[in-house]
Amino acid sequence: MTHFAKIEDNLVVNVIVAEQDYIDNHAEGTWLQTSYNTHGGIHYGQDGEPDGGAAIRKNFAGLGSIYDPVADAFCGPQVFPSWKLDADTYLWEPPVAYPDDGKNYRWDEDTTSWVEIEI
Repeated sequence: MTHFAKIEDNLVVNVIVAEQDYIDNHAEGTWLQTSYNTHGGIHYGQDGEPDGGAAIRKNFAGLGSIYDPVADAFCGPQVFPSWKLDADTYLWEPPVAYPDDGKNYRWDEDTTSWVEIEI
């Protein structure tokens, strides 16, 4: 069985698991294959490590995802106005990298910076 995303106006409105035959003969509208093992243009195995498999349409399509027909790729909705879409991974990237110091942060769009979460 394979995952398929229904596309309307370049927006994912449904995701189902089905056989290709069902999509070809019974499903109405535009349905595109998607893979939950694909993230950022890389295919991952069950161990969570890249396995060299075929990365299908850059990312798994979830409800509300956007489909870019020119790139034949799925991406999530834009996270924040300041974040830019990476053309290679089709993931939204902040203008400032997430700090790599082991602490927890949240994005503050007003200051376009990461703010530490005090626990």
